[in-house]
Amino acid sequence: MADSPLFESQQWAGFTLKNRMVLAPLTRGRAGSERIPNKIMGDYYTQRAGAGLLISEATSISEEANGWVDSAGIYNQQMVDGWRSVTTRVHDAGGRIVLQLWHTGRASHSDFHDGKPPFSASAVKLQGDQIHTPNGKKDYEVPRAMEQDDIARTVEDYRKAAQNAKDAGFDGVEVHAANGYLINQFLDSRSNQRDDEYGGSIENRYRFLGEVMDAVLSVWPAAQVGVRLSPNGVFNDMGADDYRETFTYVAQQLNALELGYLHVMDGLGFGFHERGDPMTLAEFRALFDGMIIGNCGYDKASAEQRIADGDGDMIAFGRPFITNPDLPERYRHDYPLNDFDDPSQWYGGGAEGYSDYESYKEASGKASLESMS
Repeated sequence: MADSPLFESQQWAGFTLKNRMVLAPLTRGRAGSERIPNKIMGDYYTQRAGAGLLISEATSISEEANGWVDSAGIYNQQMVDGWRSVTTRVHDAGGRIVLQLWHTGRASHSDFHDGKPPFSASAVKLQGDQIHTPNGKKDYEVPRAMEQDDIARTVEDYRKAAQNAKDAGFDGVEVHAANGYLINQFLDSRSNQRDDEYGGSIENRYRFLGEVMDAVLSVWPAAQVGVRLSPNGVFNDMGADDYRETFTYVAQQLNALELGYLHVMDGLGFGFHERGDPMTLAEFRALFDGMIIGNCGYDKASAEQRIADGDGDMIAFGRPFITNPDLPERYRHDYPLNDFDDPSQWYGGGAEGYSDYESYKEASGKASLESMS
């Protein structure tokens, strides 16, 4: 449908994005034990360069940030070089890509850290299913509460990672403050039980994110920086009674920084904490003046509706993009989608179930040749 709002262009950070579709950040675990981006990762992102904007998988800012088997990093030169090979290919294919900066915090395990416990805002254990570690599935552990030097070091790690992302050729960065990872652990009043300047009031719980933003903005222009929030999410044991007050304040603070975009997990596909009504894109539109990206559970019709209503500027798609690398073309021409509900190949492995999916035209061409033979 040529008149679909999904296929209008969008201005962002001096770039003209070719449509309103975003490749959501999807942790796929294909970087290997050294966490260095590789050829099949380049294949994967290049195949999906038809999206208006690509957001990379969550990428560890330091060794201390690690908490996922074979996920990618951005904290040494080999990683920078690996990511540069990816961004070059994406740009050659006409795409734009930002790097998502990630620290898992308590959503990690001592198996990732030479036997030392992970750290968090407070020594509050994540209540949830077991975690996959390099040594198999394990129970979550009680994290170590971060001390002042831990906080200062981690903020500097964000700054270094932001610089590494620039050196790797990305078009911007996204600070991952969602889904129960470290920054979210500071924002949430259940996981943050500190009694110093980083805990207690909403203003104090925002302080860590504020310092991270100052560090990142010392490297990147604000227009090329985004932040991801999950105000409704229960993933990784999140959700506090004051969520609406917290995320209203956070959005207002981020708006004052004149950031390029706010990426809001407004959908409930990752679960809902049920501590009140879900926060909506419309609420964030009233709080944030820049570009807003909606995410979680959208299909073509619901994405078109949010954009048409003016609540969101772009919509991120995750699972549909896994098995449909040409998702924008499929939506544009109403081509059928490949099934995307089988999680057996989502995480880890090689090209199979990752970069080996064909476009609709490729598959149709093969089918035509087979019917003629």
